Amino acid sequence: MLMSCPSAGFRWRRWLKGMTDSTASPINPLVVVVDDDAAVRNSLKFSLEIEGFAVRDFSGGADLLSAPDLRGCACFVIDQNMPGLSGLDVVAKLRDRRGLLPVILITSHPTTSLRRRAADAGVCIVEKPLLGTTLFDKIRDVIASPAARSH
Repeated sequence: MLMSCPSAGFRWRRWLKGMTDSTASPINPLVVVVDDDAAVRNSLKFSLEIEGFAVRDFSGGADLLSAPDLRGCACFVIDQNMPGLSGLDVVAKLRDRRGLLPVILITSHPTTSLRRRAADAGVCIVEKPLLGTTLFDKIRDVIASPAARSH
């Protein structure tokens, strides 16, 4: 599994402010998973919960964007290839509403163009298949970054 991530220094707002998920806490940060494939979504939810994260999941970008309250999310894990809005489209709409957010894009075989667009948007890519601890480690890195804690 390959991973790419733009350099550090991005500032994210509202990190762990206004926790709304009853299972989320600084010890169990809230991760939002967005993937149209139910098997992938459920597997990620299960795996992330075992790793100690609180998880909310959505079946697509429209579902996420219509959610009434996303405050307190420490990190978004968003699939790039979904019907309707792509992962980067969802990221753009989220950031229009909430400012810069910690996001990890998951995808198979990212093109050079996608890698460039993700880097320009300050979005990390973790390549599928999601084997080992690469995704969990990247989530922890993003949550623990000084930029994330500054808001």
